[in-house]
Amino acid sequence: MHDRLLRMKARFTELDTNIQNPDLVRDPSKYKETMREHSYLSTLMEEYELYCKLESSIAETKSLIQDADDQEMREMAREELKELEAGLEKSEERLKVLIIPPDPLEEKNIIMEIRAGTGGEEAALFAADLFKMYTRFAESRRWKYEVISANETGLGGFKEITLSISGKSVYGALRYESGVHRVQRVPETEASGRIQTSAATVAVLPEAEETEVVIRQEDLRVDVMRAGGPGGQCVNTTDSAVRLTHIPTGIVVIQQDEKSQIKNKAKAMRVLRTRLFELEENKKNAERAANRKSQIGSGDRSERIRTYNFPQNRLTDHRINLTLYKLDLVMQGDIDELVEALAMASREELMKEQQG
Repeated sequence: MHDRLLRMKARFTELDTNIQNPDLVRDPSKYKETMREHSYLSTLMEEYELYCKLESSIAETKSLIQDADDQEMREMAREELKELEAGLEKSEERLKVLIIPPDPLEEKNIIMEIRAGTGGEEAALFAADLFKMYTRFAESRRWKYEVISANETGLGGFKEITLSISGKSVYGALRYESGVHRVQRVPETEASGRIQTSAATVAVLPEAEETEVVIRQEDLRVDVMRAGGPGGQCVNTTDSAVRLTHIPTGIVVIQQDEKSQIKNKAKAMRVLRTRLFELEENKKNAERAANRKSQIGSGDRSERIRTYNFPQNRLTDHRINLTLYKLDLVMQGDIDELVEALAMASREELMKEQQG
């Protein structure tokens, strides 16, 4: 670990010089990446400096114990040595976590897609419950969210809903929510009071910036049409709905929630750009993901990740074998414990990979 930290220290010194270069700010993308790396290494170097000071103090204290003539002085030095060694052990553990570079995607905003799965109307109602859970969590973190599109059912559920969430480290917190969420409860629509199992799928996509994904006009087919769905003003009266087809990949995005064709196209472009970005990221990570034993953070939408058991007020995350008996609070947006446990489990997996 020492050799690696010395290399990172040299890199930090190099970056310290680079950020003084006025030419750097002329390239916004490079400037942003450089400042992100500098910030990360700055935190790491602070901890490494503390670690080196503790090592030095331990060496001095051991020398004092060996050379001191006074018995009382030696005893005091031994007590101090215990504290220093305990501090060194804690610092080393912190360094093991910090030495893993953060994923550059962690700071990104997200586009989240929630879709009702098996279970009919009950699955749609559960999709609506998940939407409320995530938006309440977003509010607790002072993040902003915006509904991009929604397909509602008559009872207030969602066949599917797409939203964007923006703020500090949104993707870093919610990246592990992708997958199948299973619910066990007595549906409001069930007269006999039997427990039913339903499901909804969640996809969490890091939102791409315009500069990160270039969509050529010749690769894009734009179709306009009249919006469908429940009645209301502007529905089926103007050609405001937009369908974008990315010809090389076959990805199709339909947007019709806004009354304005321009606004619908802008929203559709955001979703299309993000899906293309995800496609490219999946290609980059395919080999690494195939070699990982852990499924945490795989983002596999077909993987059953969690069960919400309402009769027992129990939530179980199957990837990390975590069970919480506070489902009522979770559904109100209190998912901090889940988020932190999943992030910790992922870090531990990465540490194992680095060591072995």
